[in-house]
Amino acid sequence: MSFKIVFVGAGSIGFTRALLRDILAVPAFKDVEIAFTDIDEDNLKMVTALCQRDIRENGLSIEIQSTLNRRDALKDARYIISVFRIGGLAAFEQDINIPLRYGVDQCVGDTLSAGGIMYGQRGIHEILEICRDIREVAEPDCLLLNYANPMAMLTWACNTYGGVKTVGLCHGVQGGHRQIADVLDLEQKDVDIICAGINHQTWYIQITNNGEDLTGKLLEAFESHPEYSKTEKVRIDMLRRFGYYSTESNGHLSEYVPWYRKRLDQITEWVDLGSWINGETGGYLRVCTEGRNWFKEDFPNWMKEPAYRYDEKERGQEHGSYIIEAMETGRTYRGHFNTINNGIIPNLPSDAVIEAPGYVDRNGINMPIVGDLPLGCAAVCQASISVQRLAVEAAVNGDDLLLRQAFMMDPLVGAVCTPPEIWQMVDDMLIAQEKWLPQYKDSISQAKQRQQNEKRLPTRDYIGAARLKTKSIEEMKKSREEASKNAREADKAVDRPVGK
Repeated sequence: MSFKIVFVGAGSIGFTRALLRDILAVPAFKDVEIAFTDIDEDNLKMVTALCQRDIRENGLSIEIQSTLNRRDALKDARYIISVFRIGGLAAFEQDINIPLRYGVDQCVGDTLSAGGIMYGQRGIHEILEICRDIREVAEPDCLLLNYANPMAMLTWACNTYGGVKTVGLCHGVQGGHRQIADVLDLEQKDVDIICAGINHQTWYIQITNNGEDLTGKLLEAFESHPEYSKTEKVRIDMLRRFGYYSTESNGHLSEYVPWYRKRLDQITEWVDLGSWINGETGGYLRVCTEGRNWFKEDFPNWMKEPAYRYDEKERGQEHGSYIIEAMETGRTYRGHFNTINNGIIPNLPSDAVIEAPGYVDRNGINMPIVGDLPLGCAAVCQASISVQRLAVEAAVNGDDLLLRQAFMMDPLVGAVCTPPEIWQMVDDMLIAQEKWLPQYKDSISQAKQRQQNEKRLPTRDYIGAARLKTKSIEEMKKSREEASKNAREADKAVDRPVGK
């Protein structure tokens, strides 16, 4: 069985290697073609060397096609896996730090809120260029598996404007599933779930064990859990008030809604600093920065460590490899996927990207109708969908008015900032990210004139309510195992310890 799989943004530390392991753990895939492409030559070389070493030590003869030329990589591809971050950590830092001057305190900033909206502007422009290349040189009817954030916005753009069949993939459902099994003192395999909503705001609307509905028992179980009662305060409060548990972590969820991060003196009441994902200000930026710096510093030692084993027992829970396996072998796979709604959840907009259960086999990805979400859950999703729609249209058309309206409608930005502050913040972010936003050339020129000639509203020198210092190389050397674990893991913060 031979076909081509391409990783776009393959210089991603950890994620590319783990996904490749999952794919090549499938016995039928020992002769597939693998291509890596990225714009960062150094990262691409290091990740390729590490993955090629893994391949060799697992006794396979696959030679990775590693290239900076994206079209060469995409030629004749059947599956494309997108794992890129447009603007890298430099733009990511601006996504966090510029909004902080206006009091918008984000934990991650890659899905919604000010950072997620701007990340979407950069990513949508680039992914539509990628879609053009795919249409021109890849296999007809190929499939784009999008792992890049903001998941819903990019998947929306690809399907609506990119002309490429795209499904968005995320591991949030699996993570919450593990937690639910934990608090109910059950094995994960024995807990059946139906989860539906939008990416990072998906709701466990049905939880059963041996036919018994356990959904109503979750609140008491989470409130009494020794760890989660401290690390998941936002999720538990949402469960208390909306009746259903949300897929996304405490830190992520806190920045998607208007209630938990709007008063700077109260943010620490809702977050925990045992792990970044519990709500640390700019937490994901910190661990990504530490991981990149450590990988570059410690790379020679990585090449001396044991190779990844391509074995079914070592396979992770990311959907990508299982989708490819199901489509190529016919082995049915059930997962949760991000697709255009088209009536799957009738009380969410038909054109929006929703996340819901689906089945995959040789016939492709099949999404059954879930039915209406509970009204409260649907209302939370609707607010985010309005922001996503505005942000997608803004990015596609380079329309800065729609971009500003997306910022205004964003739940957290709107809870913290006035309209004039939002207008000035958008100017600041457009100017700072000019090199990644060619579609906004005219708008950026006008923003520069305003920045130079108009009286500015006051901003603050604010580092965040719950920010930790980024570790230096010397500090990370004191715990090499911890530093390597952070750099290696695709799903960071699987372990979420309680802060002291």
